[in-house]
Amino acid sequence: MPACGTAAELIRAGRLVAFPTETVYGLGANALDPAAVARIFAAKGRPRTSPLIVHVDSIEMARTLASEWCAAAELLARRYWPGPLTLVVPKRPQVPDIVTAGLPTVGLRMPAHPLALGLIRAAGVPIAGPSANRFTELSPTAAAHIPESLADYTLDGGPARVGIESTVLSLVDTPTLLRPGVIPITELEALIGPIVQAAAPAEGAHAAPGMHARHYRPATPLYLGTVPRAGKGTVLRLGHEMPADPQAYAAALYEMLHRLDAQALDWIAIEPPPDTPEWAGILDRLRRAVV
Repeated sequence: MPACGTAAELIRAGRLVAFPTETVYGLGANALDPAAVARIFAAKGRPRTSPLIVHVDSIEMARTLASEWCAAAELLARRYWPGPLTLVVPKRPQVPDIVTAGLPTVGLRMPAHPLALGLIRAAGVPIAGPSANRFTELSPTAAAHIPESLADYTLDGGPARVGIESTVLSLVDTPTLLRPGVIPITELEALIGPIVQAAAPAEGAHAAPGMHARHYRPATPLYLGTVPRAGKGTVLRLGHEMPADPQAYAAALYEMLHRLDAQALDWIAIEPPPDTPEWAGILDRLRRAVV
């Protein structure tokens, strides 16, 4: 793939490459190069208390970055990788502290997109890659959503099919759900047993990305369940403007919000979906995106 080859050369040179995954587009840099990773934080305006997910091309590469790789990690990776599950495990010293917000753990994921996997393999290094947006803004699910000049190069892989960021599960001590996604917690518990749910710390480093109280926000003010009385806006209802199936809803959500952002509306209101495990990732994104 010539495009992957060009992008891989830039990654090896310490530059930033926007790349597609099945969840959202990422802003990638060589995860083992602290100076390159620092460029991600600067480009996004992201605080260094928010760690980055490291993308790998195999379970074998993941093991080279983890100081401990427990039986649950092996089981879950074999079940869900490549796919929208990030596993947080103890890290090896070669993973720079800037990647992990100074924590002794690292979030690892094998993306399910041929261009993402091709990029990692061509570069020959793991790639740190948060979403390719400004910090707290709406994540991109298409190359056209990526802000201009954010990356040195963009790999266009078409629309993201999952549509929201990965589920993040810590396997350090007690299994802990740090960020819900499209994989329900009940499905994970059926494989590894009980999982607790974490809250973001009031201050200091976060155990995973996406734990800030305000995140994933469109430029247009967003309301959950409440319709403002004044101004020009639109209401997104379950089973009407938005799909009634959680997987289809997740795939459509950010694309819809990007499209509405371009319409100069005063507000967007969204009917809350069901508060069930299948919808937890979507509700998490909506609750963090409201005004």
